[in-house]
Amino acid sequence: MAEKKSLGKEFTKGLIAENPVFRLVLGTCPTLATSTSVVNALGMGISAMIVLVCSNIVISLLRKVIPSKVRIPAYIVVIASFVTIVQMIVKAFVPALDAALGVFLPLIVVNCIILGRAEAFAGKNSVIASAVDGLGMGVGFTIALCCMASVREILGAGTFLAGAQNLLVLFGDNVLNGFNGFTLPWTEVFNPMTVFILAPGGFLTFGLLMACANKLAESKGKPRAELGGCQACPMAKNCALLADGKGCSEEKKEGEQV
Repeated sequence: MAEKKSLGKEFTKGLIAENPVFRLVLGTCPTLATSTSVVNALGMGISAMIVLVCSNIVISLLRKVIPSKVRIPAYIVVIASFVTIVQMIVKAFVPALDAALGVFLPLIVVNCIILGRAEAFAGKNSVIASAVDGLGMGVGFTIALCCMASVREILGAGTFLAGAQNLLVLFGDNVLNGFNGFTLPWTEVFNPMTVFILAPGGFLTFGLLMACANKLAESKGKPRAELGGCQACPMAKNCALLADGKGCSEEKKEGEQV
């Protein structure tokens, strides 16, 4: 029962308490770039979640085999392999989504969320716990993207789920009688606020939703999320070692002591 409870906690922490976007403030670049529509947000979120779960599993399996001094390059190779597989699948079966996401799909390789979970969790925990952690963080990332995309698409374009067939095509042609999203009736009276689907609207939406997430987390006794600069990055320790001229040898000594 204790194991089940801990696994449940590992999954749910990524939803609100340690949401990678609104609480840990990671993956901001793809969040702002791909949240102009809910369909794009779902595509990016699901792709990142698949890479997260698969890479966490493999890295956890190899955690005792990979030498400490080369673990970061090894993690990147594993992550890049799964990103390549996901990109090829998207290109083959959902080409419209691949075109919409553009360069941000292959850039999942350098997404701070993916590498951060590999370094902070998968490299130190069991396979099952790592898989659950990846799933929880992936769902949290997808939820954050969809929340931002919903606000931006509704206010900025006057639509919701526009281009839904880009995803539904996976289940055959003209699924749900060709449903391709909604055009909201208020657009007949008021023009959409285009600024919301531009960069300024993205930052504004991000700030407001982050404030809401902070408020919700604080009501549950969690600390306020803060922008910590480089110190907030999971790779900060490695950068500090290199800057001090200690390099991997010092890191290895610390690892041996642990």
